[in-house]
Amino acid sequence: MTKHVLVTGGAGYIGSHACKALKAAGYTPVTFDNLATGWRDAVRFGPFEEGDLADRERIDEVFARWRPIAVMHFAAISLVGDAMRDPGTYWRVNVLGALNLIEASVAAGCKDFVFSSTCATYGDQDGVVLDEDSPQHPLNAYGKSKLAIEQMLGDFGASHGLNSVIFRYFNVAGADSEGEVGEFHRPETHLIPLMLDAIDGKRPALTVFGTDYPTRDGTCVRDYVHVMDLVDAHVAGLKWLEAGQGSRVFCLGTGRGFSVREVIDQSRVVTNRDVPVIFGERRAGDAVSLVSGSERARRDLGWQPDRSHMAQMIADAWRWHQSGHFEK
Repeated sequence: MTKHVLVTGGAGYIGSHACKALKAAGYTPVTFDNLATGWRDAVRFGPFEEGDLADRERIDEVFARWRPIAVMHFAAISLVGDAMRDPGTYWRVNVLGALNLIEASVAAGCKDFVFSSTCATYGDQDGVVLDEDSPQHPLNAYGKSKLAIEQMLGDFGASHGLNSVIFRYFNVAGADSEGEVGEFHRPETHLIPLMLDAIDGKRPALTVFGTDYPTRDGTCVRDYVHVMDLVDAHVAGLKWLEAGQGSRVFCLGTGRGFSVREVIDQSRVVTNRDVPVIFGERRAGDAVSLVSGSERARRDLGWQPDRSHMAQMIADAWRWHQSGHFEK
């Protein structure tokens, strides 16, 4: 029997890679996306249903048509600067959209739910390796909205038997090494693709926000995970739920942080090109350092982030960047 998995945000960066991993693992991903930030060209591995999570009736139609065995929920808005300026939109889109999805899932009898949360739920805990038991003190409406959805899943688990795997992950980078999908946003906000644009002359320079943080070189430190390692964990999380293991939270990272300057230095080595840089002020809502401990995912899911080396993440992203996919 075909195992359909409903993938919200499946036309986006991480969601499209997840669809590829699901197909390779024997599932049929059904992408649900409003294409506000996703790309129709990225939907290559299963059926596509256009729709918005604000439309409960449309969600119910999709559940009735495909009868998915599980949901993999990526769809969200996620820009820290926008979350600081316009928190209401983040609560409305992320939280109310997730509520519609969760209620529709329960109503359809689909009781396995994989949720992409974020390290932003932890806030700023400088010098601490963050794990599943670390206190959560988000700094902005993006992190707060994701934490609210985590709590919502707990409530629906207690009242309706909804089983969930929650992944709190750190900065995602790289691209599918086979070149079928990759990272492409409009507008672009992520460090590595912005940096590659600057290297390639598609923007005048890369802006580094803040050089006076209490880190080894004054710039923010983040833990980076290769997108294909990340989606492998999501497939493993789905199998965990299918095996009846119950709800669980997992952090996904490498345990090593890179500063913005270190990422720039590594890109010079990988691409053999210089990076034009402008140094700007700090952005409100940015944490100093976010680094993950992922021992639980390694132990319980057998997860190994084997591709998550900075050189490989940049090299895969650079290959995708030069291919010109999705550019129109």
